[in-house]
Amino acid sequence: MKSYFLSAIRMTLVLLVLLCVIYPLTVAFIARFSPGKGNGETVTVNGKVVGYALVGQSFTAPQYFWGRPSAVSYNAAGSAGSNKGPTNPDYLQEVKNRIDTLVKYHPGLKKSDIPTDMVTASGSGLDPNISVEGAMMQVSRIAKNRNLKPEQVASLVAQATSGPLFGLLGPSRVNVLKLNVSLDRLNNN
Repeated sequence: MKSYFLSAIRMTLVLLVLLCVIYPLTVAFIARFSPGKGNGETVTVNGKVVGYALVGQSFTAPQYFWGRPSAVSYNAAGSAGSNKGPTNPDYLQEVKNRIDTLVKYHPGLKKSDIPTDMVTASGSGLDPNISVEGAMMQVSRIAKNRNLKPEQVASLVAQATSGPLFGLLGPSRVNVLKLNVSLDRLNNN
């Protein structure tokens, strides 16, 4: 009995040091080599921080690319999904409303051509990226609202597209904030 008690205390101390000291220090050390030096990668315009590259933001104006819907209204302090299942009537109504909004602002768009990421929220509610298909779907609306040629806007999407992680993991994606900053720069030139 005594040996189990001592083993449990030793294991607790080892795990305490490992998980509360060594692991956090290792993560903090590795983070120092990331683009934001562990403080988040900020996006700046004219020396002013306009957001973080890895935290989604709300864009609703028709002249901007829209990001993935958020279950938490893009509140980074309350990161979460909706916890509603795919058969929940409230959830299905939300998705239907999002589809109707996209069809309204993108004449000629078929419901079947809308990428899933444009009508469903991510697990965190803060996804900063959309699929390439989600970005390309919006090109004509943005070109029209900014008096640009669709080819110019499509070129920006191509430039802003990041491939799969390590060339293998996940789909290609487009960071909405960075793309909208590039769009503003194009319009201001």
